[in-house]
Amino acid sequence: MSYTDRLICLKLPTLKYIRLWGDMIEVFKITHGIYDSDVSPKLAYHSGSITRGNKHKLLNDRFHYDLRKHYFSARIVNIFNSLPNHVVYVNTVNLFKARLVRFWTNQDVKYDFTADLTGIRDRSEHEICEM
Repeated sequence: MSYTDRLICLKLPTLKYIRLWGDMIEVFKITHGIYDSDVSPKLAYHSGSITRGNKHKLLNDRFHYDLRKHYFSARIVNIFNSLPNHVVYVNTVNLFKARLVRFWTNQDVKYDFTADLTGIRDRSEHEICEM
């Protein structure tokens, strides 16, 4: 059996999926003030109009070097911004986890480590063209 088939058979998600899931939990804790604001990473909020995703939009920074593109604060922005309000606007971390898992149930990345989350893209190029 292939690695993907074994994961499906055992109902185990890929490490990539687990990392993305854990990142979203950490962002939820940071944006909802569960962590001390003095020691948590500073995430800039987008103050523009909201047409997609949730009302906790994070600002997507631009980087001159590839080194910063893989930092936690850079890699989570597009994924968190694409989550709908019913997932993000909850009172507890456990409810967020449950809604996130339910929202991501049909994602290919759950059992295929070469896949990416669908519905996630960098909208900054599109926004620049519209201006």
